[in-house]
Amino acid sequence: MSTQTRAHRGDQRRAALLGSLDEILRERAGLDDSSLDSINIAEISRRAGVTRSAFYFYFENKQAAVAALMEEMYEAIATGNRLRTDGTPTGRITATIVGLFDAWEAHRHLFRAMLDARATSAAVRELWDSDRLSFVAPVAAMISAERASGRAPNGADATAVASVLLELNDRMLERLAHGGDRAAIQEAVIEIWLRTIYGRTER
Repeated sequence: MSTQTRAHRGDQRRAALLGSLDEILRERAGLDDSSLDSINIAEISRRAGVTRSAFYFYFENKQAAVAALMEEMYEAIATGNRLRTDGTPTGRITATIVGLFDAWEAHRHLFRAMLDARATSAAVRELWDSDRLSFVAPVAAMISAERASGRAPNGADATAVASVLLELNDRMLERLAHGGDRAAIQEAVIEIWLRTIYGRTER
């Protein structure tokens, strides 16, 4: 068997394991006990059609598997967090926040699993923080550009402001994961972003 064939088969096994985990998380999303602890590696492996030892060949533990699975959600969140450049400030911020919340809604089961994994794995916490920090520079650049154009007033350091606003997004998504009211939380986040950057909610 060629090296390329073995690599392809390995990719298939890894994808099967991640697909199995995603399926289980979706099924358990509405159950009382939907925590990551309630899922065992034997079940993930069985559904994927591979051995338990194969799971450990690709992933150190369930937390690592969840982190790998979260790459898809991060891609969706990156799209949701991408700042719009057309329209009014209110329209741009609203579209950005709604896009973020839509991405979360589509991956709610993964987000909850990631919260569990983050609580027990330093590596997952580091990944989580790294992904959030990757959005700081573009948001700070937007704030600086709005200030330079006169559309937004000068204020605190743009990078610090961006970091706080993104931290707010994280905390509010976490609250949603525990049963918060999306409409109310989304409206509040939009208002806080607008007031923080522009000093008002309409323009």
